[in-house]
Amino acid sequence: MLQEETICGLVLAAGLSRRMGEFKPLLRLRDKTLIENTIDSILESGAKQVVVVTGYRAEELEAILGEKYEGRVILTRNHEFETTDMLRSIQVGCEVIPECDAFFLLPGDMPVVKQSTFRKVLAQRDGTLGVIFPTLDGYKKHPPLVDYRLIPQILSFHGEGGLRRFWQEQEALIHTVAVDDVGVWVDLDTQEDYKKCKEQYEKKR
Repeated sequence: MLQEETICGLVLAAGLSRRMGEFKPLLRLRDKTLIENTIDSILESGAKQVVVVTGYRAEELEAILGEKYEGRVILTRNHEFETTDMLRSIQVGCEVIPECDAFFLLPGDMPVVKQSTFRKVLAQRDGTLGVIFPTLDGYKKHPPLVDYRLIPQILSFHGEGGLRRFWQEQEALIHTVAVDDVGVWVDLDTQEDYKKCKEQYEKKR
């Protein structure tokens, strides 16, 4: 990573949690909520601030996070969360993210990404415009580190295919770094996912 760079985070927590059957952000893991685990992982990587995009049960989530994180977390809402996809939540977050050099992008239901992964991705920053993805077994995973200068392209993208299509169009700007972290696979969509995560990570940090 370049010296004196400012890093932020963008966490997506607007979804309906339909497959889980419970409100995912407020499920418990390691003596705090899932969303707190996710936010803390980014803050502990050195991020100055984290934007959290809420939607479903926004007031409840915002009350909890606002009280705990004070100025370290910026809360914003995707008011169209029931009818839009992840890309729209990213755009909502990009509208308010503080000026920085780059930001980590992470869904709120990915609470166990290792600090070594954040460090390894950050170490690849060389000041060029682009996105750096961690990879595991050759697959691009979260959290990518997105150059702040890409925000205009993110905000102006309205084509079919959502986030996947956007990344495809930015292929020339995408870089990767291999990591040894199964946490980049762990997103909690179902009760079974949650149960396995608790069994594996409840005592780990």
